[in-house]
Amino acid sequence: MADAAVSKAVLITGCSTGIGRATAIRLAERGWTVYATARNIGSIADLADSGCKLLPLDVCDEASMQAAVSTIETAEGGVGVLVNNAGYSQDGAIEEVPIDEVRRQFETNVFGLARLTQLVLPGMRRQGWGRIINISSMGGRLTFPGGGYYHATKHAVEAISDALRFEVRPFGIDVVVIEPGAIRTAFEETSLSTMSPNGDSPYGELNEVVTKRVQATYRGRLAAEPSVVAKVIEKAASARRPKTRYVITAGARMLLMTRRVLPDRAFDALLRTQFRVGKPSD
Repeated sequence: MADAAVSKAVLITGCSTGIGRATAIRLAERGWTVYATARNIGSIADLADSGCKLLPLDVCDEASMQAAVSTIETAEGGVGVLVNNAGYSQDGAIEEVPIDEVRRQFETNVFGLARLTQLVLPGMRRQGWGRIINISSMGGRLTFPGGGYYHATKHAVEAISDALRFEVRPFGIDVVVIEPGAIRTAFEETSLSTMSPNGDSPYGELNEVVTKRVQATYRGRLAAEPSVVAKVIEKAASARRPKTRYVITAGARMLLMTRRVLPDRAFDALLRTQFRVGKPSD
């Protein structure tokens, strides 16, 4: 890491629950200057007790993002580490998800991440050091039925990160992708709440199967606690030469290896054993 004049201040998005909250607490307790953020600052008020500085931040609002970055740059000289964690999963069949909800999914998971990254990069370039840590998912490298739009946003995060890593390396800035598998957070509940009611939907049976698979995955023994991800994020922030990608959970590693070796049709056949859906009647 660079000399004492370089800001190591950490900006973390989406700290109200799960990975963001666990990361804010871990880093603050280990001496990092942490700016924990959320749309509703009241939801993270208790993080001040762990030593975090609190800021309101909505990654879908330009003025909010500019204000947060400006506040940190004024106080610290710059954002040293950006953890792009804010995001959620929009579930449902591709045909049935309202297009406005698709736009909202991309606005939160992709455009907010991209814009906040643009805002912190000038300060990182000025000081010749920085870390951008993007929270992707194993779902950024494979796709499950019923989650196509969420997967699309995480595939986008992977592509943005790969291009950015090359572009900013000459300025002393590292870009790291974190790819968690199933983590016990509010992700499961939020994910399933976005799915349209079955009703008379031609995808009703698929929706039921997806619901059961999501519940089994996030409540199963292979799911990890948010603290596991927070530990890896700390490693990515502090390592002299961080990895470009960190895959988290044994289940994620196994699935990614399976996807890598199987042709498309073979992987589709595997998915059909897990997402059994009857033949449509019409």
